Amino acid sequence: MRTIQFREALREAMNEEMRRDKSVFLMGEEVAEYNGAYKVSQGMLDEFGPERVIDTPIAELGFAGI
Repeated sequence: MRTIQFREALREAMNEEMRRDKSVFLMGEEVAEYNGAYKVSQGMLDEFGPERVIDTPIAELGFAGI
């Protein structure tokens, strides 16, 4: 069994699902341009584009209706 960091495991799982299912998207605070907290979503904006990796305001009211 290989050893990887927790953030790498999260990234691999999200990438796997987004490649498998085109309806899956990632939305959150600083997940696109900043690459997420601890760089968890690093590279995902480049691979999946801004339609599926979406930065939201730092306020739940900003994306609650989506």
